[in-house]
Amino acid sequence: MNGVNRGASIGAIKLGVIFLGRRRPGFDMDWGRAQEQKVRRWLKEEEFTIFEPQEKAVDDASIRQAMAACEKEDVSAVVVLQTTMGDGRLAPTLAQLWPDPIILWATPEKPDGDMISSCSLVGAHCWGSVLRQMGHSFDLVYGDPDARETQQRLRDAVRLAATVRRLRTLRLGLVGGQAPGYFAMGAEPFAMHHGLGVQLQMFSLIEFSNIVNGLSEQAVAEDVAQLKALGLKHKDTTDADLPMASRLYLSMRSIMDTEALDAMTVRCWPEMPNTFGQWPYLGIARLADEGRAIACEGDADGALSAWIGESLGQGRAYLTDWLEHDHETITVWHGGAAPLALCPPPGEPGGPQIARHFNIKKPAVVEATLRENMPVTIMRLWRCDGRYYLTAREGKTIKPRRHLMGTNGLAKLDRQDPHQWFEELCHAGMPHHVVVFEGHSADLLKRFARAMGIQFV
Repeated sequence: MNGVNRGASIGAIKLGVIFLGRRRPGFDMDWGRAQEQKVRRWLKEEEFTIFEPQEKAVDDASIRQAMAACEKEDVSAVVVLQTTMGDGRLAPTLAQLWPDPIILWATPEKPDGDMISSCSLVGAHCWGSVLRQMGHSFDLVYGDPDARETQQRLRDAVRLAATVRRLRTLRLGLVGGQAPGYFAMGAEPFAMHHGLGVQLQMFSLIEFSNIVNGLSEQAVAEDVAQLKALGLKHKDTTDADLPMASRLYLSMRSIMDTEALDAMTVRCWPEMPNTFGQWPYLGIARLADEGRAIACEGDADGALSAWIGESLGQGRAYLTDWLEHDHETITVWHGGAAPLALCPPPGEPGGPQIARHFNIKKPAVVEATLRENMPVTIMRLWRCDGRYYLTAREGKTIKPRRHLMGTNGLAKLDRQDPHQWFEELCHAGMPHHVVVFEGHSADLLKRFARAMGIQFV
């Protein structure tokens, strides 16, 4: 995965490392021990926390003991290594004990001599075929522990496995339902649970309004000061608009914190600008810039798309319309809620400024242009026909052909005709929002979809 890595800290992930041993010597045991030490030495330098059971797993009893120790340590992901080929009969036991993706790491053969040194890849292949036929997800890593490509592959695998596991306990909040007419973005709690393991909690706009009106003047004033410290200039707004903008931001943040929500979406129109005299987009942009998974227009799967990207280390999520396209580029545009991290700094050309909405001329939105020459991944998770789908393509941003009010960007795709992709996605029922992340991560998202049993489009 190329590009920046501003997602949730990988240091919060605890990785269980299980070495498979042998009851009797075989292959080149010295080579196997040397590979083990290289693995341990590199893992000690990584940010994520490592837990290794005291004994190697050599039979059913010892792998159960190892997994009991991992459960006690509350690991987020499990990697299994057999630097000399272990017992394939342990794969079904581990699959029963660990319901989430298992990372299989195969280390290389000794590069000289005529002796077969490890059969590590053969062992991982055996495990992978068994897990697949059991319907149990897994991810593969193959290579020298000192190779940068291997190290990045494992980092991505750890994030992937931890993300799948975290989805099983994720709480998604929906405030007010989807925007009128956007039926494809509607949330269905049992479909989300069966498809992803996600828990959906719903809140009314009246509940939200009570929070907005219940904030103290001091809390609002303190947040206005923090907002002004961001250095955003006014386009057609004034400081008099900031207190309500802060109230909407603080209220969304309050629901996420008090209800322990991992992700949230709000019905931003038509009620909010009519009830509060403002759009919540400036607040949404601030929350997204803080790494919160949040979506507008009641787009529940859009919020989940943002959360998945953050959890996989893709960085800040920009939920956007697919406004128009030609055979090379897509115009990604929305009313004004892009995270500041994806825009030029305030004060520079295209940098974020506080503005009124392009259509209903009320504050407060972020008007900005996405940074040029930025590698990006455009992705989306959605439901159709009772199942989940995921899509992702890579490209880079270029200078837009014209200025657009709101948040504007032009993305040139790599090896993909947007006409063809758009038609395919429409026939697959994809709702109208896509999510833009900095960096190239389509391969990782495809691996994630495979681990979840989700069809990749």
